[in-house]
Amino acid sequence: MSKLSEQILKFDSGLLPDMLQLKYEAMTENAFRFYRGTCALFYHDLALYGNLPLSPAAWICGDLHLENFGSYRGNNKLVYFDLNDFDEALLGPAAYEVVRLVTSIFVAFDTLDIEPERAGKMARLFVKTYSATLARGKAYSIEPRTAKGIVMKFLRAAERSKYRDLLEKRTEEKGKKLVLTMRDERHYKIEKKLRAELMAHITTWIEHSSDSPYNYKPKGVVFRLAGTGSVGVKRYLFLLKSTITRNKYLLIDMKQSKPAALLPFIDNSQPVWENEAARITTVQNRMQYITPLLLSTTVFRGDSYVMQELQPVKDSINFKMIRDDYRDLYEVIDEMAMLTASSQLRSAGMQGSANKDELIAFGLNPDWQKPLIAYADKYCGKVKANYKQFKKDFEKGAFACIKSTEKNP
Repeated sequence: MSKLSEQILKFDSGLLPDMLQLKYEAMTENAFRFYRGTCALFYHDLALYGNLPLSPAAWICGDLHLENFGSYRGNNKLVYFDLNDFDEALLGPAAYEVVRLVTSIFVAFDTLDIEPERAGKMARLFVKTYSATLARGKAYSIEPRTAKGIVMKFLRAAERSKYRDLLEKRTEEKGKKLVLTMRDERHYKIEKKLRAELMAHITTWIEHSSDSPYNYKPKGVVFRLAGTGSVGVKRYLFLLKSTITRNKYLLIDMKQSKPAALLPFIDNSQPVWENEAARITTVQNRMQYITPLLLSTTVFRGDSYVMQELQPVKDSINFKMIRDDYRDLYEVIDEMAMLTASSQLRSAGMQGSANKDELIAFGLNPDWQKPLIAYADKYCGKVKANYKQFKKDFEKGAFACIKSTEKNP
């Protein structure tokens, strides 16, 4: 086994072994999928070799890449396009958020066979728009009325999506009952004892949490597989049925929270959180303009979890569909840059993060921009080399040594 694969296994220790096999198999698909699944490796290398210019402390989502922007329905029932993954969120250098995203542009565009010149232009566009937004000192948001181009079309389609479509994908009828389907490859059966404990736990959550939906009862639960970087954490999907409205159902996602991958590689002092789920939801509330429906936390068997409603509209831009349209690419990257800067401005001056004046000064300073883009471009080559080595190790069975310590998820 190569040193690279040993590092990856070390970073992923503590995750569910059976699920790790699926994660590593997914990461062999291409270099971008590998990049998404190796957030800790990225920051390990950045700390060793990055040598980036200093940047102000800011609240960052920690794992920003092209597929961690998407649409969702906010708690005000409107649809938004925004950063949507905060599992790795913490207080860190503002530039770390940018370099993670800009590297993803180089890696994703290479994976899509988009010419390097265009990748370079989009990387420079992202940094330019991010800096200009910081320099203005004003946070913006994107919803159907303010969106333009491909993002507007994306959000208009999200507005039209129906909850019943999501239910049809995730459930099936058995007799006269609606149940979570096991035909979905992302659903896994849970052993009887754990299932009973989970059903009892969510019943208590519904009854006692002010963030839970009222007048619902749980009807089923499965283990849920989703994403790439998060494969291996404990994640459950509940089907709830209304006790007052006929044939009304909700799907609730319950996702285990782990320590942020970036934490060992930065010097920023962190607040003391009640638990990891509190960290994630608190930072998400600060950075997003509007948070998703039913976002809250819970503790089960000693682990903290993020709770939220599973939505029919949460999705990311399909770059394969717009790879040949320069205008669409330009608009999407431009919007993502504006949202990244806006999330930092929105959360400025909170628990150690830089205030708006400091972020404005950073946006006006051009000295850090070229070194950051150069590092991202160079590290793209490292990602491609790492991916080849990882795939070679995987095919040789280097990860077959992972043994399960649990009967099932």
